[in-house]
Amino acid sequence: MDKKFLLPLLILSSQIASAQVVADFGSGANSFSIDFVTIGNPGNVADTTGQPNPAGSVAYIYAIGKYEVSRDMILKATSAGGLGITLADMTTLGGNGLDRPATGVTWHEAAKFVNWLNTSKGYQAAYRFDISGNFQLWSAGQYIGTNQYRHKDAFYFLPTSAEWYKAAFGNPDGRWSNYPNGLDSLPASVSGGTANNTAVYLQPSSAGPADIKNAGGLSGYGTMAQGGNVMEWIETAFDGVNNTTGENRETRDGPWDGISVYLESSVRNSSTPTHENSRIGFRVASVPEPSSASLFILGLATALARRRR
Repeated sequence: MDKKFLLPLLILSSQIASAQVVADFGSGANSFSIDFVTIGNPGNVADTTGQPNPAGSVAYIYAIGKYEVSRDMILKATSAGGLGITLADMTTLGGNGLDRPATGVTWHEAAKFVNWLNTSKGYQAAYRFDISGNFQLWSAGQYIGTNQYRHKDAFYFLPTSAEWYKAAFGNPDGRWSNYPNGLDSLPASVSGGTANNTAVYLQPSSAGPADIKNAGGLSGYGTMAQGGNVMEWIETAFDGVNNTTGENRETRDGPWDGISVYLESSVRNSSTPTHENSRIGFRVASVPEPSSASLFILGLATALARRRR
């Protein structure tokens, strides 16, 4: 392709905002879907104003759950795969509605859910557990770079610190925001809804989190509730080096009854991977489906080539 057509192609492909893909899992009574948004602009410049510092530079296109994982998803996957995952009893915290985010799940349980997403579709499991259910590191040649937690061939996984951060605080035009609303201004506090520039925080504890698809406005890339609703597990160890099985994992975001500081890009927390908490949930990330970002770029390349003729 001529360079004069390649340049606009690269510019436009780097600005893919949020090509959306729906992935189906399970069957019959145990079937459910997860909505993903594709995060483009590969090789973006890192943010040097948040935490960790630098943060959010991702060299590749990837996808991340538009919403948090729901209780319904966990219950169905557990039933289908015999996963043995337990959820927090939210009776006094807004109730146990199936569309509420799945909380009370340990990092290990979140990893086992993700493994089932992979293996149920014939993909490589992301995380390694021994026959007794103990989390293990992958061996040399089975992982990429220094991330000994994730298998290199996994299709679904927990988001790394950089992947989660970029989806929350990044924007398709390369800007960074202080809050996961595409802006540097604090989103309004709400109990639910989908209005722009809103998030679920500063609510009574008894209210509990909002349903996963009714948990505030979207980030610049089109994800919901990366600010407020529930805290979320991150794949990455808090020290940034995934080389020890039992070390603390990073958590991001704040719960529905948390204060506004938890929504800021400069705030993160951690917990042990065996910790259960009624305010911690998670979302899933993935390599992008061929039907989303890559086909968008291919179609764009074809259109530009036709213009050249």
